[in-house]
Amino acid sequence: MKTIITMCAAVMLTALGLGLTGCQTGGQEPAGKALQNEASGEAARSEALILREGDILKITFPGSPNLDTTQQIRRDGKITLQLAGEITAAGIAPSDLEKEVAMAYGSQLVSKEVSVTVVSSAIAVYVTGAVLHPQKVMADHPISALEAIMESGGFDYAKADLKDVRVIRYEHGAQQTYFLNLKRVMQGQQSAPFPLKPFDIIYVPERFSMF
Repeated sequence: MKTIITMCAAVMLTALGLGLTGCQTGGQEPAGKALQNEASGEAARSEALILREGDILKITFPGSPNLDTTQQIRRDGKITLQLAGEITAAGIAPSDLEKEVAMAYGSQLVSKEVSVTVVSSAIAVYVTGAVLHPQKVMADHPISALEAIMESGGFDYAKADLKDVRVIRYEHGAQQTYFLNLKRVMQGQQSAPFPLKPFDIIYVPERFSMF
């Protein structure tokens, strides 16, 4: 009789232990899986970064440190590397540029490993004309034409023609000019912001006057 009771107790304890183990497994993610998810998240954030004109890149070659360089992406979206020449960098992710650089060097590299790091991602635009402080504006985030003007002290209202603000942009080897009516915006009317690209020139003309 005692043997039967002992066996029953053992079965009950085993079932209880399994039940507790099951609850613990369901409520807590394994450490390995958590680290894997965190790494995947970091990779996704890295892939979301797209290089653009004006970005400053640090390019390192673990197998050939003499080729290490720091480059700024030019207005034409390219960088120039020693022994490899010009490579288009704007519009792609850092990981894609690493592959492009490795391919450009080919057999010249002892190791195919290349690392691209964004050192600075500041946007440089130029504001001139009838503003209080014409200047070069540096921004570490996307910026609109109106925001760049405000960074330059705002309009010189005694002279500025807010209805004919111009954004001059050089892209694909040609000059493009965009005309903005910012008077409506300043009067409170709804208008979509005009996003700037690196090296854009914002020109605020003066109103025509006979005197």
